[in-house]
Amino acid sequence: MTLDVISSKELSKIDPVFGQISFDNHEQIVFCNDKDTGLKAIIGIHNTVLGPALGGTRMWAYNNEWEALNDVLRLSRGMTFKSAITGLNLGGGKAVIIGDAKTQKTPELMKKFGEFVHSLSGRYITAEDVGMTTEDMDTVREVTPYVTGISENKGGAGNPSPITAYGVFMGMKAAAKFKYGSDVLEDKSVFVQGIGHVGESLVEHLMNEGAKVTIADINQERLEEVRAKYDVTIYGGQDLFNEPMDIYAPCALGATINDATIHKLQADIIAGAANNQLEDEVKHGRLLQERGILYAPDFLINAGGIINVYAELENYDKQEIMRKTENIYNTTLEIFDRAKANNVTTNVAAMSLAKERIETRKREQQ
Repeated sequence: MTLDVISSKELSKIDPVFGQISFDNHEQIVFCNDKDTGLKAIIGIHNTVLGPALGGTRMWAYNNEWEALNDVLRLSRGMTFKSAITGLNLGGGKAVIIGDAKTQKTPELMKKFGEFVHSLSGRYITAEDVGMTTEDMDTVREVTPYVTGISENKGGAGNPSPITAYGVFMGMKAAAKFKYGSDVLEDKSVFVQGIGHVGESLVEHLMNEGAKVTIADINQERLEEVRAKYDVTIYGGQDLFNEPMDIYAPCALGATINDATIHKLQADIIAGAANNQLEDEVKHGRLLQERGILYAPDFLINAGGIINVYAELENYDKQEIMRKTENIYNTTLEIFDRAKANNVTTNVAAMSLAKERIETRKREQQ
């Protein structure tokens, strides 16, 4: 087979890391394997200019290892810019464990993963993400100090989900302020897609403000739980992207803004907790701008979680956590103003601000 007839998909398999579309000059990719516990994990360290790479561990039943690699590359890159734009002295990292968190996660597997984290000597600090709990982080802490998000009774900041949701709520209110002239969400129709820990906490904030909330999730049992608790509407249609709404809040997995959905979406604002909401940052960011849909960059408004776990490293209290998280409102408005002034997408404006901070630190270190 000659190179001129190899498809891009085949080429990526020849060069499994550096050839991935999502590879963005990552500093280090670590593949972790342990036969006894069944652990198969990948740790991605994107950038450590501002500090050690901090980012959560996600356990998910990926369809294949290529999908897992792509996810950890995208997620770790996003963490770099999330910490930078939030003003934290942290780099970007992330980890994924391949498997079903409900059936394959064991304390032995988590401890073995912790040993791999420990082998990196602090270059990567882990935390909770999809498929993980605070208790899992407590287990990892038994074998390494390089973990955050541990239980409050063990000296940690606890579950970061409520703080993440509060930051998303602040970003959503800033978007409403920019779009409508008022940040009051009363009577605004908000579709929350994905009602895990973060999604549910966001629903609570929205209902307290009087928003008209519709929820969607693949887990019917969770939908019923949240409806019973907050008296919200469960989406019963076939395609929520065809539904009229004021605000779309993706809070599940990423890439829901893609070629198949972007032209159907009937929302004024996108503001949610999911990471990497735009499948293609450049193309889909531009299309949203052209359609007049205001996008609140995910890595900016979902930074409450990392602010929460960063408190464990810097030893600041809950009051300071809330102050930093509330400031997401101001930063979001700054990004919108910057995007408008420079006629660029909000994602480009947010990325440029984050990159400026990284480049400034890099020059200071030279």
